[in-house]
Amino acid sequence: MEDKKTSITLSAIKAFKEKGIEHTTISDIVKYAGIAQGTFYLYFPSKLSVMPEIAIIMVEKILEELKNHVNISDTFDIKLKKIIEVIFNLTEEYKDIYALIYSGLASSEYLVHWENIYEKYYEAIGGILSNAQDKVEIRSTINPKRYAAILIGLIEASAEKSFLYNEQDEKIIELKKSEVFDFAFRSLTQS
Repeated sequence: MEDKKTSITLSAIKAFKEKGIEHTTISDIVKYAGIAQGTFYLYFPSKLSVMPEIAIIMVEKILEELKNHVNISDTFDIKLKKIIEVIFNLTEEYKDIYALIYSGLASSEYLVHWENIYEKYYEAIGGILSNAQDKVEIRSTINPKRYAAILIGLIEASAEKSFLYNEQDEKIIELKKSEVFDFAFRSLTQS
């Protein structure tokens, strides 16, 4: 059974998706959660304060999918292709939630929490890069954690442009994945 904070967060996602951030009220959120309005305030001071929790849920989903699809025994090029595939697939599947997160965090003081929310994500990708360095599959001169942030930014930006803005056709999306792979792989392997 999920805890109250998670229940409120999931209810906020539902309300934001249905009504939009501007038109959603705390009353809408608590109605979906089946709790009293006072209970909401035990966990969150405002409706926008739920945004970091929504982002945390999505990062956990990404990490779960990476764990399920990226095998430690794969070569780095295969791992990179799988990372790109996971991020593109999740961005497509949860495009409404990503749009909510970005607009909600951008319209509040909670954007400063973004790096903390992504810390586990950076560590996971940084671990993959570090492992690839140990196997001499990528350059030893890169800083895995910094490059993890750059790599995530590159892949996410490409996926978001595909699904949040234009909804391009499948051939273009596949081409974009290939180009992201080529760009990232070359920057990580060539000196």
